[in-house]
Amino acid sequence: MPLSKNQTPAALDIPQDVDGLLRLAAQSMFDVLARSTEGMMVVDRDHRVVWISEGYKRFLPALGFSDEHEFVGKRVEDVVPNTQMLQVLETGKPVLVDLLTNKAGTFLVSRLPLRNEGGEVIGALGLVLLDHPETTMQPLITKFARLQQELEDTRRQLAAQRRPKYTIASFIGASPAALEVKRQARRVAQTDSTVLLLGETGTGKELLAHAIHAASRRAHRPLVSVNIAAVPETLLEAEFFGVAPGAYTGAERKGRDGKFKLADGGTLFLDEIGDMPLALQSKLLRVLQEQEVEPLGSNTVMRIDVRVIAATSRDLAAMVAAGSFRADLYYRLNVLPIRVPALRERLEDIEALAEALGEDIARRSGMPQKLLSPDALEWLGRQAWPGNIRELRNTLEQVSLMSDDLQLTARHFQGEALAPLAAQAPATPLEDGPTATSALSSP
Repeated sequence: MPLSKNQTPAALDIPQDVDGLLRLAAQSMFDVLARSTEGMMVVDRDHRVVWISEGYKRFLPALGFSDEHEFVGKRVEDVVPNTQMLQVLETGKPVLVDLLTNKAGTFLVSRLPLRNEGGEVIGALGLVLLDHPETTMQPLITKFARLQQELEDTRRQLAAQRRPKYTIASFIGASPAALEVKRQARRVAQTDSTVLLLGETGTGKELLAHAIHAASRRAHRPLVSVNIAAVPETLLEAEFFGVAPGAYTGAERKGRDGKFKLADGGTLFLDEIGDMPLALQSKLLRVLQEQEVEPLGSNTVMRIDVRVIAATSRDLAAMVAAGSFRADLYYRLNVLPIRVPALRERLEDIEALAEALGEDIARRSGMPQKLLSPDALEWLGRQAWPGNIRELRNTLEQVSLMSDDLQLTARHFQGEALAPLAAQAPATPLEDGPTATSALSSP
């Protein structure tokens, strides 16, 4: 085809179709960015680094790598501290300007999603626009440092709220049964294996969970608790695994971390595990096996490091036989079982328990602590206590607050309001009901 008047031979090098022009523009832009930026990186949809530019290689020694062969092929979150490339892969939205700080320094960066012809996100491009921006962007750096400090302060406050409330010494009692429980708790605290606390309601299973965490190497990390019986079944999955941004109508646009993510590095206490719906049991089993969670509405799998302590007042073995609890999950949970004895199995601890509970009742009520006469202790030792320590506390608090006497005798406990207590029969083991929180917590 002959050239027109306005055509030159050089013009023939430019594609005449739109797609060709776009490909040329993209290639030209990529080449310009590779030359003009401080460094570039490409990651695939599985978070793995597939390419870095020549400029990026100079950051490798500061990140702890001698050459690109040690760096390329690794998951980006494992090799670049504080990276936000996962956010771009998950949302498909670019982050045009951001500050990144890690052990290699502080950088002004940009992150762009990479899509295939069908519009699916297949990777992300990261660009280091400016190295050491503190020299030319002081106001922005100052603001960034202030926000970072506020974030650290908030994290410290949250960590303080999630510290264990009790230690093994908080489990009151010197009876053989109590001493054996404390021995087992100290032993399992030295491992990271899953613990299953078994026992009737009111025996102190949550206290023991706190105590095990406090004695473990994870004590400085969060202890997160979930009472499965108290969360509606429809919300349990979101409560455990979290929600990706915009996962469903009405969800918070920023998303929300689940309890497994909040407990990362620490301990997750699953109270009333016997109340978990069958549909969710298989997902929990996978998390326990793989140590990975996938938030609702997300295609991204997050690695976690969580030690699980579960508790129940139900007979899980009988539930497995009845088909209402998965056998494989039961075996995964029942690695280190500890049976917390009922109060009637350690009646010799009642005096010590009553004294500790009396001190706490006095402190909370602002009233003088009431003393117990020998016949009162004898009367307390004759009861069945189907509600265990929680019921003992309830009884002591009721009598203490209803009497003006500084010493409580058996007569105070034999009033009309407490008369049914003497007729109670011993409860069957693993009675269903809410799990005890602590010998020293409010009823």
